[in-house]
Amino acid sequence: MAPDFTLFDTAKNAVSLHDFKGKNVVLLFFPLAFTSVCTKELCYVRDNMALFNNVNAQVLGISVDSLYTLAKFREEQGFNFPLLSDFNKEVSKLYNSLYEEWNYNMKGVSKRASFVIDREGNIRFSEILEKAGDFPNFEGIQLTLRTIA
Repeated sequence: MAPDFTLFDTAKNAVSLHDFKGKNVVLLFFPLAFTSVCTKELCYVRDNMALFNNVNAQVLGISVDSLYTLAKFREEQGFNFPLLSDFNKEVSKLYNSLYEEWNYNMKGVSKRASFVIDREGNIRFSEILEKAGDFPNFEGIQLTLRTIA
């Protein structure tokens, strides 16, 4: 079972995983807003949202950035899915997706990780990347989503 959580989105609304019961969910943890690979990853999702919509999947982006930083990032890039602030690092820890130490002596930054959670709340796909420069396996995510659609 996927650990439940509640985080705030860029509109300052509380968003919980259990809000999406009955829908497939794709959680995308990313290190930091405005960085090159994170921007490329989330722009890929934005530009290919039909792939997720066609299989009844809700995408949620999660990072330890503040909701204010994420709001600016979302606005500038025109993201068409929620970005959630895990500023306290609790959800990244729950999903084992947290660097204890990262570049430039930063501590507690989300790893690039992806999870597909089915309608009943079971994790059906997971990928936690140790190298922040690596790109998620979107083919594996889509294959999983098509399988459980």
